Amino acid sequence: MKQIAVVTGAGRGVGRITAITLAQKGWLVVAAGRDKVAIDAVAKEAGGGSVGIVCDVSDPESVKSLFAQIKSSFGRIDLLFNNAGVVIPGVPLEDVKVEDWQKVVDVNISGVFYCTQQAFALMKTQSPMGGRIINNGSISAQIPRPNSSAYTASKHAVTGLTKTASLDGRAFDIAVGQIDIGNANTDMAEVMRVGATQADGSTKIEPTIDPQNVADAVAFMASLPLTSNVPFITVMATKMPFSGRG
Repeated sequence: MKQIAVVTGAGRGVGRITAITLAQKGWLVVAAGRDKVAIDAVAKEAGGGSVGIVCDVSDPESVKSLFAQIKSSFGRIDLLFNNAGVVIPGVPLEDVKVEDWQKVVDVNISGVFYCTQQAFALMKTQSPMGGRIINNGSISAQIPRPNSSAYTASKHAVTGLTKTASLDGRAFDIAVGQIDIGNANTDMAEVMRVGATQADGSTKIEPTIDPQNVADAVAFMASLPLTSNVPFITVMATKMPFSGRG
């Protein structure tokens, strides 16, 4: 019987490629996202019985519906990749709009929590018990960029959630880890290709990496037995300004 993997934000970018990669490695993938056309296309490309389920991770009722459908259709979940996330334009902290701040919090923090909460509830009660959760943290979970207060704060919060969920999951064979991604060449990396603001105020084009590299890293983490865990892993462009940033 195939193991069940859930990928949020699966309609494009890292989520899409990871969903397809996991399916190629034998997982049955639930591609979750807000765009039905996109996630259905991903599920079709992934094949192997994979399905698309519409879900807005910022809405707790939508997340409950997602996991209810998973339980009804498959009876369990073996892997959750909390990938869905949003970013807002870089502006000085004092100019961040309240509605933009709230949007980032709702998706990047609350969305990860809602999905983790539902995954815990199912993983604790299924047989065999347990599973794995991987959170998309971003290198902004470690070091900020200029004018990124909302996004950076949200990703630091994800790190806190990863750590506490890892602790709380121990007794139930739930392994929780985080992948911090640097400059994957997706739509979100457009600014890197045209010039990103640096800590010294200059603007520089930054190297990017093939998002397939990220998907391969997620697949590696997912391949481990539940007796082993990768708490944190960073996958980034070798020459990007990260180590010693600023």
